[in-house]
Amino acid sequence: MKRISRGKFEKLQKLSNADGVIAALAIDQRGSMKKMMVAAMGEERFTMDAIYDFKKLVSQELTKSVSGILLDEQYGFLGIQAKNPQAGLIMSYEKTGYDVSTPGRLPELLPNESLERLKAKGADAAKVLVYYNPDEAQDILDVKHAFLERLGTEALAADIPIFVEPIVYDDQVTDAKSPEFAKLKPSKVIRTIKELTKDKYHIDILKVEVPVQFDLVEGFQNEGVTPVYSQEEAASYFEEASAAATRPFIYLSAGVSAPIFREELIFAGQHGARFSGILGGRATWRDGVGIYGKKGEQALLTWLDTQGKENVTELNDILKEYATPWYEIYGGLDQIEVFDRDVMND
Repeated sequence: MKRISRGKFEKLQKLSNADGVIAALAIDQRGSMKKMMVAAMGEERFTMDAIYDFKKLVSQELTKSVSGILLDEQYGFLGIQAKNPQAGLIMSYEKTGYDVSTPGRLPELLPNESLERLKAKGADAAKVLVYYNPDEAQDILDVKHAFLERLGTEALAADIPIFVEPIVYDDQVTDAKSPEFAKLKPSKVIRTIKELTKDKYHIDILKVEVPVQFDLVEGFQNEGVTPVYSQEEAASYFEEASAAATRPFIYLSAGVSAPIFREELIFAGQHGARFSGILGGRATWRDGVGIYGKKGEQALLTWLDTQGKENVTELNDILKEYATPWYEIYGGLDQIEVFDRDVMND
């Protein structure tokens, strides 16, 4: 039987829909959000207020239709205030980017935050992105594993769920969209899931990439592009990645378009992946950046209440058909013992 503290259990349920599925929106981008908004508005018109306003409006409108939202406090503080009270809140806990002068793309937490502080600000969970290469030198892996062990222990003490987002990479094949990397990706994703769902890390939800470059799957690639995987191979990778997880996992959209993200989720569900939901980001709201940048706030509101809402609704329909409640990884609610935390154990 799985033991979960009452605080973690209740917050995970707050972040889930009535089916126990995490149907959440992600808009915690910082550096990439600034680049998108500058491209949409032009250098002369752009101000940081545009990002603050955009995140506020997305949160205000789309949290009416999702179970939770992931936001950063740095750029998304207005979005945190504007979200639907019924939607749960996940807050970013890591610094954006990494120090390119140090090998290993090492993670770093926000220096002025702690999980207790995030919880006091209303967070129902915290999210940490970690660049992870299972083929990295052992000394670098040791640093990342120790980092995650400390993070998990802090989450136990603060009695708050932790979402970890491992982004796989390779030091030699640096173009993550290339066919060369696509061949390496399935093994890296599968081994990363297997490692990071070990109990010693105390990770509550793993937010993962799909295990293939989906636009290089036969039948889903653009015209004239040579596929890297057959559909049978892709299906086996989805199934193997799912089987490797011993804790709940959800999918991120990883910057793909809304149609491709929907195709990924349907394919995953049809081929045995027991995912417990999504944190859908740019696939849901990216087109709204250009509309806001060129036409302003009212045009964005119109888009959010039509196409944006439709994007969310279509994802919710897919989740209803294919996603698995987060607690099913433990055998169901009757196999979970919820306890009031008075000691740090898991």
